[in-house]
Amino acid sequence: MRDQAAFSVAVARLQPGDTVVLADGEWRDFQVVFQGAGTADKPITLTGESPGGVRLTGRSNLSLAGAYLVVSNLVFRDGWSPSGEVLSFRTSRSQRANFSRITNVVIDGFSKPNRGDSDNWVALYGHDNRFDHNQLTGKTNAGTTLVVIRDAEQGLENRHLIDHNYFGRRAVLGSNGGETIRVGTSHDSMSDSFTTVSGNWFERCDGEVEIVSNKSGGNVYRGNVFFQSQGALVLRHGDGNLVEDNVFIANGAPNAGGVRIINRRNTVRNNYMEGLTGANFGSALTIMYGVPNSPVNRYAPVDGAVIENNTVVDAHEILFGAGRDAERSAPPTNSRFARNLIVSREGRDPIRVLGDVTGIAFADNVQSPEGRSRLPGLEGRAITVERNARGLLTPVGLDGVGARRDLAMLPRSDTGVSWYPKDVTVAAWDSGAVHAVAPGEDSLTRAMAQAQPGDRILLGPGVYTVNQTIGVDRPVTVQGPSDGRAEIQFSRPALFEIANGGELRLSHLTVSGALAPDVAGAAVIRSAQGAAGYRLSVEDSVFEDLTVNRSFNVFAAAPGSLADRVHLERVTVDKATGSVVAGHTETADLGTYNVEEIEIIDSTFRDVTGPVIDLYRGGMDESTFGPRLVLTGSTFERTGRTGDNASALKLYGVQKAEVRGNRFVASGAPVFFSRVGDPVFVWSGNRLEDTPALITNVAPLEVLP
Repeated sequence: MRDQAAFSVAVARLQPGDTVVLADGEWRDFQVVFQGAGTADKPITLTGESPGGVRLTGRSNLSLAGAYLVVSNLVFRDGWSPSGEVLSFRTSRSQRANFSRITNVVIDGFSKPNRGDSDNWVALYGHDNRFDHNQLTGKTNAGTTLVVIRDAEQGLENRHLIDHNYFGRRAVLGSNGGETIRVGTSHDSMSDSFTTVSGNWFERCDGEVEIVSNKSGGNVYRGNVFFQSQGALVLRHGDGNLVEDNVFIANGAPNAGGVRIINRRNTVRNNYMEGLTGANFGSALTIMYGVPNSPVNRYAPVDGAVIENNTVVDAHEILFGAGRDAERSAPPTNSRFARNLIVSREGRDPIRVLGDVTGIAFADNVQSPEGRSRLPGLEGRAITVERNARGLLTPVGLDGVGARRDLAMLPRSDTGVSWYPKDVTVAAWDSGAVHAVAPGEDSLTRAMAQAQPGDRILLGPGVYTVNQTIGVDRPVTVQGPSDGRAEIQFSRPALFEIANGGELRLSHLTVSGALAPDVAGAAVIRSAQGAAGYRLSVEDSVFEDLTVNRSFNVFAAAPGSLADRVHLERVTVDKATGSVVAGHTETADLGTYNVEEIEIIDSTFRDVTGPVIDLYRGGMDESTFGPRLVLTGSTFERTGRTGDNASALKLYGVQKAEVRGNRFVASGAPVFFSRVGDPVFVWSGNRLEDTPALITNVAPLEVLP
């Protein structure tokens, strides 16, 4: 089959046992509708001529309906679906697929350009379908990667099998709706789906706090690997689910969690967790408080939970009573926590108890070393662990406690496809060629247009004039001389605009705003609207004369955009009418925000009119980890002094902030206002000279003179 017209003719004539083969090559703007009625022993197959040889690009997707259909050997990349799904197990509300299978299919970066435009990459409808040995990586926009959609019309007992798939890189979304898998919704969560999720790999799945969001009953999560991923497997709604034989390994990733337990009769057993860094709702084991007589969309109290024979090594936190507040006031009841092994090789105590645990029967658990909680049925012992032949840590001389000794981590190579790379690497800064550029008009513009991912633009001493905004959609470094001064002047409202995939590093530069036009809201660096997953790093550089208009910022995040990281080190800003980091355009109060992580070290800010850092995250949503801020060793002189609510720092809804060893001189008051959750705010060793005291609605940690 070599064109879409021939495919349509073939599909109309399909009989049980037939196979449709798409010729290798690019199939652009192809919305594949695959319908037919096969049988158990004679399925109808749609496949590529060779594994990976068929590439669906542009505005493409695939939907299937009927029975006993099989789809295989396709790649979706270099585009996005024009509908709400890339792969759909239905062609209409009334025509669904049953007893059908998608296998050996790749979806790579097939995201809508604006991160706020939502779609699901895979939607399972119908019943008794299988999704296996597929590879999904690079989703950046809103919407669940794979979702099981249920309704009474099609039958709520789905019995789907989701197995041996590789779920790769899922960028931080910065809002709710970034799950990798969701099974059901709160609306139908009181019924059973009987879906099985087994033998899958989740690697760098960082979309939100829920990697897997279970919202139905009777499901099984078995033998999966969660590797270097932020978030947790969350039993959000639904009763009678089983979580067993899974392996969770942080491998240094922040906010890496395990299992969060809510609702009734859920069992979590024989799981292995190592080095998990998550806390609060994303801790290694999280047992929540619930809402009495809870509506289906809130938090049903934990009742009848069984948490047994799990091994937890070097976890940051195990939390009993998460979410306890005036609404979530019901403690766990009729539950059991037994034969679990908790080991901290650094000697810290991960157990945190925030509420009543008398409804949990503790028996035969071992903690090494002994912790402070003194929970009954939790014996403190000195335990040594050693890594076994299967790569997991097991206790020496201790039987019957923790995960079973023959538990093994599923090999990564057993998931996804063998013919397409799993770890799609992105070029790092300074990994490419070096291009020396001489001073002059638009010489920098031309060099940036020709730069390849990872290249470094090396500027000599002199003045560089830029007459158009330079787009950045790949990792690029612009570096000035170690001796002498490379000064960049620009005549447009922005010097750089960072888009999806962009990573901009600036070093040893002086940037002047003297030639910028007199328009409000200019910026040296801005993001494109809707951009996601981009990064900015600035070192040993000076920004000056950003004064020709109102609200002239160093960096400004556009509406709908989310930066992974903004890093400033040894940066000086001298005279700016706006902010240094303006991340306050997400004002819909839906839990969205503009920057995931900011780090500012050893920098100096003088005569900055607005808040030097202006971050906003509104709303009551609890599904994200950011924004996060580290601010150390920096000086603020005459900053943030204008307006009724003048402030040198304006941090609203920031989830984690560490502000240490800074000096504020003749500046507006630093402000930290918590909106939701359990924020961490460290305020330590800061000097305020002719500056009002810190304004905050939370008790900061480590307040020192």
